[in-house]
Amino acid sequence: MAQNLTLEQTQRLALTPQQIRFVKLLEMNEPELEEAVKKEVEENVALEEKEETIPTERPASTFSSLYQGSSGEGDGPVFTPADTDESLYDNLYTQLSEKRLTDNVKEAARYIIGNLDSNGYLDRPLPRLIDDLAFNEDVYVSDREAREALETVRSLEPAGIGAFNLQDTLDLQLSRMPQSAVRDNAIKIIREGYEAFTMKHKHKLISSLKLSPQEVDHALDLIRSLNPRPGATLGSDSADQASVIIPDFIVTNEEGHISVSLNNRIPELRIDSAFEQALANMERTAKGRKKKTPEQEYVVKNYNDARDFISILTQRQQTMMDVMTAIIKIQKEYFETQDVYALRPMMIKNVAELTGLDFSVISRATNGKYVATPWGVFPLRFFFSDSVGENTQGSEALTNRKIEEEIRSIIDMEDKRHPLSDQHLMEQMAKRGYDISRRTVAKYRDRLKIPVARLRKEM
Repeated sequence: MAQNLTLEQTQRLALTPQQIRFVKLLEMNEPELEEAVKKEVEENVALEEKEETIPTERPASTFSSLYQGSSGEGDGPVFTPADTDESLYDNLYTQLSEKRLTDNVKEAARYIIGNLDSNGYLDRPLPRLIDDLAFNEDVYVSDREAREALETVRSLEPAGIGAFNLQDTLDLQLSRMPQSAVRDNAIKIIREGYEAFTMKHKHKLISSLKLSPQEVDHALDLIRSLNPRPGATLGSDSADQASVIIPDFIVTNEEGHISVSLNNRIPELRIDSAFEQALANMERTAKGRKKKTPEQEYVVKNYNDARDFISILTQRQQTMMDVMTAIIKIQKEYFETQDVYALRPMMIKNVAELTGLDFSVISRATNGKYVATPWGVFPLRFFFSDSVGENTQGSEALTNRKIEEEIRSIIDMEDKRHPLSDQHLMEQMAKRGYDISRRTVAKYRDRLKIPVARLRKEM
């Protein structure tokens, strides 16, 4: 056997620790950011709060931007604190802590739980979660460890948690039940006849699965007894409780003057004067010395960490204001009229053109963030929509939300004894001046969670 030495040149993008820290702060919502700042002040002795929080203003040509740091008194809107009851995630984390797992598997399982929606579904593929875990948490897991973590989450209570879709959660719940003929038939229907099941084609289930009418009826009764939203049964995510949303921004419109402010109480931070003085003394006496003492290293490390955190926090707040201000500029007509039809087609690239920020930065700044307006609280994603085309009766650019509202309006007025098919909906849309295909109609009807005509029929 011969040994060879080869050189290979590759390129890859590596983020600095400061950039990773900035990304993490940017992804946080308002309560998470306040907690992170509080924790940083507690852990870094070189960091301290100023006695008073001084609002920092961001000049703008048409919008006033105030950094809200008051105690909440005055005429500003007041929001209810977040629910402190045990949530779905807290419950699952508690169950997970009782499992004997390797550190990597446990960390991956915690990350999977954190990505579940309020119904307990996992709407992202496992490979994407593995990549995100490595990027966001600097934790690298193998495919085997990731699959073990997923199966661990799926083994938690209630049954059905961690499913990718409705079919998956029904299968998980049935698999956890004691074996019986009815259960086995129900699993057979979900795995082999799911399409016929969703279409309510009982005769197809009977013929294709070789089951009797009575067996199908008993199996369907069992399936209907399952919970399509297993995550909604725990904590404050249950169906009879409303989740409290703390907005990240507040937008007001006073006599046509639109202003936006950050809705957080982040104190103004500074470096402890004792550390600044100690560092200055070290610089004066460091001439000729090649190595720092442990005490000096302690001072330098905490000073640099405090300086970097203040800089990153300022950058995060500035970025958030830049993004929200750009959204308001693009959707100015909506914020003036409150009319959802006034929303313009807007994508991340449009915000990037105004702010000069990278697409990924804008995506993180808007994901999971909310804005409070005088007429309601909305996720920032509400203001984003693609351009579907133009109204044939004018030059109005169409957003997907406009299409959805028109389709909903037509379906609301249809004769429920003879509901309109997607083809007929397309024809009705054409009469209103919207030139879209039947496939587009079906796409937005599905987004509205409106079933097909056959399932809307009322006897």
